[in-house]
Amino acid sequence: MGSHTIAAGPSPGATAGLLCALALIVAVSSVFARLARRLRQPAVVGEIVAGVVLGPSALGLLPGDLVDVVFPADVRPSLQVLSQLGLVLFMFGVGYEFDPARLRRHGAQVTAVSLGSVALPFALGAGLAVLLAPWFDRAQMKTDGVLVPALFLGAAMSITAFPVLARIIGERGLQKDRVAVISVACAAIQDVLAWIVLAVVVALAGSTGPWSLGRMSLACAALSAALVWLVRPALAWALSPARPWSGAMVTHAVLVVGLLLSAWATEAMGLHAVFGAFAFGAVAPRAEVNAGAPEVPERIEQASLLLLPVFFVVTGLSVDLDGLGGHGVLILPAVLVVACAGKFLGAAGAAGLTGANRQDATVLGVLMNARGLTELVILNVGLGLGVLDGQLFTAMVVMAILTTMMTGPLLDRFHRRAAPAPRRSEPVERDPDDHRPLVTSPDEAH
Repeated sequence: MGSHTIAAGPSPGATAGLLCALALIVAVSSVFARLARRLRQPAVVGEIVAGVVLGPSALGLLPGDLVDVVFPADVRPSLQVLSQLGLVLFMFGVGYEFDPARLRRHGAQVTAVSLGSVALPFALGAGLAVLLAPWFDRAQMKTDGVLVPALFLGAAMSITAFPVLARIIGERGLQKDRVAVISVACAAIQDVLAWIVLAVVVALAGSTGPWSLGRMSLACAALSAALVWLVRPALAWALSPARPWSGAMVTHAVLVVGLLLSAWATEAMGLHAVFGAFAFGAVAPRAEVNAGAPEVPERIEQASLLLLPVFFVVTGLSVDLDGLGGHGVLILPAVLVVACAGKFLGAAGAAGLTGANRQDATVLGVLMNARGLTELVILNVGLGLGVLDGQLFTAMVVMAILTTMMTGPLLDRFHRRAAPAPRRSEPVERDPDDHRPLVTSPDEAH
């Protein structure tokens, strides 16, 4: 009679260490998020900074090797798994919030600003990668050429953080402002374009030849077609309020199982799990979910918010400001200049060419420069692929923080109609074509 051996789980010491680490992460992240709100910054900015502070850039400077004490080697794999789960849940929410119907309301200007604020940063980012190539630490990278790092840096420079941008707009009471609504639509388009480019980069980095790349491309196309033509209609039928089994419990289970399986599928085919989660969120039947169980997407988002601080700490463990070295004195300013110039000039220039006045064009340029959490997701994908070294990764993380922090104050400076954040007791502005809030209140999420 055969015997089955159950693999041993984490040691009691590792479990205790993980629980202590999680407690510290949640506590420190909450404090920094509160400080960020007091400074009229999105909570996510404070949590990102908390992740950096708990890494070698701040905690590591104190005596006693505190980073290894707080986050020992046997705890870090568990933190990595939890961070990836948080990312998958978060990217489902980003995909779910992506509503193509909103993009058709402003036509040519949205298209022009979206393309302009993607094309110019992409070109500048790719050019910067070529210039910095002689300084790359090839021992930390898995690619020898310049093509893949150049494409990746171009895609990373092209991102605008759609969720963070929506929160900044909500905090300032601009949900119905035309320029603000256009910026959210542009950010949504840019994120889709950047994710497509990133998928190409991941395929190139992970392929071992033309056949491997072709097979990955076919698998991705097949999954996309299946999600649109098979999964979406099946979900619409199964989650209809008219079904006898309809309800929040069933909807929650179906959506979570579906997003996890989609994430697994893209991970298995050589892409990152975040692609599958985003795609599943984009095809989820919003009308049926909103009619039968509108609270379920918010529940999934709240679960991601609990785990995202872990992701910021995992990111912060790879950020070492002290390790920038002599080259970092040049790399960090170059990254900041390219990021800001590309986004601002690309968006403002395209807006001006399509009839926007100078103030509106300036505001669009400012808003498109917010990167936030979405940028960190892309950077971690690149670090895992080995298309970034630690020095450039650190510079890009600092850029993501600074560009997000400057968005709110610059918006207050250039947008004369900016209003203070609504009180918690005030109702959230709703999109007239949707049953969910277009943007949430600042205390609800990132």
